[in-house]
Amino acid sequence: MSTYRLRNLLSPHSVALVGASPRHGSVGRAILNNIRKAQFKGEFGLVNPRYPEIDGVATVDSIAKLSFAPELVVLTAPARTIAGLIDEAGRRGAAGAVIVSAGLGHGSGSLAEAAERAAQKYGMRLIGPNCLGIMMPGVSLNASFSAHMPVAGHLALISQSGAIAAGMVDWAAQRSVGFSGIVSIGDQLDVDIADLLDYFALDEKTHAILLYIEAIKDARKFMSAARAAARVKPVVVVKSGRMAQGARAAATHTGALAGADAVYDAAFQRAGILRVSDLRELFDCAETLGRLKSPPGKRLAILTNGGGIGVLAIDRLAELGGISAQLSPETHERLDAVLPPTWSKSNPVDIIGDADAERYALALEALLADANNGAVLVMNVQTAIARADEIAAAVTGVVQKYRAERRRLPKPVLAVWVGAEPSIGKVLSDAGIPNYLTEDDAVRGFMHLVRHREVVEALAQVPPAMPSEFAPDVDAARKIVTAALDDDRSWLDPIEVKQLLDAYDIAAVPTFAAADAEEAVAHANAIFAKGSTVVLKIMSRDIVHKSDVGGVVLNLTSADAVRKATSEILTRARSLRPKARISGVMVQAMVVRAKARELILGLADDPTFGTVVVFGRGGTAVEIINDKALALPPLDLQLARSLIERTRVSRLLHAYRDVPAVKQDAVAMVLVKLAQMAADIPEIRGLDINPLLADEAGVLAVDARVVIGQVERKFRGSGPANFAVRPYPSQWQRHIEVKDGWRVFVRPIRPEDEPLIHEMLKHVTMHDLRLRFFAPMKEFSHEFIARLTQLDYARAMAFVAFDEATNELVGVVRIHSDSIYESGEYAILLRSDLKGRGLGWVLMQLIIEYAKSEGLKAISGDVLAENTVMLAMCRSLGFEVKTDPVEHDICNVRLAL
Repeated sequence: MSTYRLRNLLSPHSVALVGASPRHGSVGRAILNNIRKAQFKGEFGLVNPRYPEIDGVATVDSIAKLSFAPELVVLTAPARTIAGLIDEAGRRGAAGAVIVSAGLGHGSGSLAEAAERAAQKYGMRLIGPNCLGIMMPGVSLNASFSAHMPVAGHLALISQSGAIAAGMVDWAAQRSVGFSGIVSIGDQLDVDIADLLDYFALDEKTHAILLYIEAIKDARKFMSAARAAARVKPVVVVKSGRMAQGARAAATHTGALAGADAVYDAAFQRAGILRVSDLRELFDCAETLGRLKSPPGKRLAILTNGGGIGVLAIDRLAELGGISAQLSPETHERLDAVLPPTWSKSNPVDIIGDADAERYALALEALLADANNGAVLVMNVQTAIARADEIAAAVTGVVQKYRAERRRLPKPVLAVWVGAEPSIGKVLSDAGIPNYLTEDDAVRGFMHLVRHREVVEALAQVPPAMPSEFAPDVDAARKIVTAALDDDRSWLDPIEVKQLLDAYDIAAVPTFAAADAEEAVAHANAIFAKGSTVVLKIMSRDIVHKSDVGGVVLNLTSADAVRKATSEILTRARSLRPKARISGVMVQAMVVRAKARELILGLADDPTFGTVVVFGRGGTAVEIINDKALALPPLDLQLARSLIERTRVSRLLHAYRDVPAVKQDAVAMVLVKLAQMAADIPEIRGLDINPLLADEAGVLAVDARVVIGQVERKFRGSGPANFAVRPYPSQWQRHIEVKDGWRVFVRPIRPEDEPLIHEMLKHVTMHDLRLRFFAPMKEFSHEFIARLTQLDYARAMAFVAFDEATNELVGVVRIHSDSIYESGEYAILLRSDLKGRGLGWVLMQLIIEYAKSEGLKAISGDVLAENTVMLAMCRSLGFEVKTDPVEHDICNVRLAL
């Protein structure tokens, strides 16, 4: 698993610091001081061959001479010594190391590669190099050179920048915000963002995860981990380099539109991560998510003593997609009874500038009791009439009483005290009430909670591997692309493009190729006979944008006009592009759909995330208008609709004035088809349909171009080589007959299977649960079951088996690959009342078959020695069985594939 041995690094029982120096101002001395100041409770040792003691702490001259085997080794030694120190630590039994040292280099032959090889010999995990270190308040460990140690709390921070991590600690210290862990990952030699997302997603102390990202190395692994984490808790990211987009020249419109930052945006959207624009917003998001759970809706009630600031908050709420809560009649009456007659009578609830602590308390109690809102924002503008600190104390008292009465799902309460003293912010923070400098920040904080709930709901939807609404002619399409590649071409010609679109049932204007004017006239006459006028377009592999050379002539009505236009197009193109290969002109019928919208749809190739689907407003000025949205495939109709809705042009798809609405889902279905095309034929490296005309009759592609090239496998494992998100693997669905004619249906697990897992566990005895989980299990939390059901199929797979007669879930088998995708760890659980009927054998064979198809080299697992039935089955399947060298009541089983 990618979390392999991470608990040893992030919650160690013993630590050794190697390279500490007595020199003040050195990194090693700073880390030594921080470890001591944090009062780490486990064993601690100091290694330095040059000094017998440092600041009163005795040293040893090598890791081997420590009196204990350190779980974690923190390295601040010179870069040239790191690989040797890791080898020494591995021999001593260390589980991993934090490499704070910089200067190890990158790539083949580097010091970093030597360090990685040394670690792999012993199964050690590495954090860094070139990092700030780690801070784990829960175990009183500050193995970093940060100026401060955060208090314990419920936020995890994963940062590619040590400075950002240190800044977050300083901010948190001022706001009484605590952390479950802070990890600076540096150069990510081994442990990366995805590994830590996996770890903190399953950490019960962590309620939300914050990310600072500069670049992603393994997009499929990141997407898998991010989607799994975001399903169970909020994940928030700030990404640097937002404006460094579109630097490279792009051959297609979609390639130009798919700038690097726009693709990251699409990836975060698909992963269910909340993106914020800067550190201030990240801090505010941390303030919210570290203290509150998401509300059931997006209706916010606002309580204030200043009408103007209340209206500003309502305006911002509407802009961000929230809803101003309506006061229920009962609440209205209750407020009338306790407020002066001049109160606002609506939301925002303005209780007038002379409001004192008692008035705030009574109004807040009424709003908290009102079922018409999902959260309450309390704001105070300081006056000379009522003391702001007394009002803050009254508000915290009401909130604490309310939470005590509503322990399960209390409403979120947020606060803004304009211009307040720091002491008031501390009162609110200590009461667990997130508080902000402005109404804008507070409303954004509330909407972060809303967005998290929405992305969790969206992540529960699983796109199918093949949309059922259409059946493309994949073989015909693949032959077109293969023939062009064999011809050493990087573009399909217009006739091939039309055939490709036909294969995927995407309506396109009939297109004919003409080598000269007379051939163009012949095709034009056939079009004239059908009552249409003619369009001519230059046909050249080297001229991508035809209008740049005057290569498009519209609305031709006679043979003479066609003849003349053909001659002029060819002459003009040869003059402007003398080196271009020109094969003639395209002849098309002139399409007149007066009320159609011009759209652009296409595929682009991103170096990090692979294929990206692009949608937006089309036409020749597409880059200038820049009204576009991106999504990572695969897509289903719901995901395609969401992509469309993120653009301004989506509003034009609805009916307005005398213009009918575009045919429902006609555009979305084309996006689904393009995503499927990209999955089937990864050699398609770029595709534009511009414009796609859309109206009440449907859609029609007027012009299209396709870039092709050899497949570059960007991601490990099976599935489309160019997809960062793997489709739901429906090809693994099976109907199987077990013993005595018992028929079961087996398929990959889905997120919506969680209730079925809970139901199945009711039929598993405590004894069998202990055999499976190595401990008595009385309750199973949502987070625990989510670990089973909410997979991304990139690094993990689980199959669920159903009794075909009763449709009850009867068994689950799963496998999770290690961080380098070489071996996988399996686990299996059956209903106790159905054991002995051959289901376990069938599921084990299936998971072995799956592991082989993924290219894994081995399957392993841990089995209690008393679980003789499982051990016997493992031996029958060819597993090697050995007693664990440390825990003798456990057997390690391994099958080489």
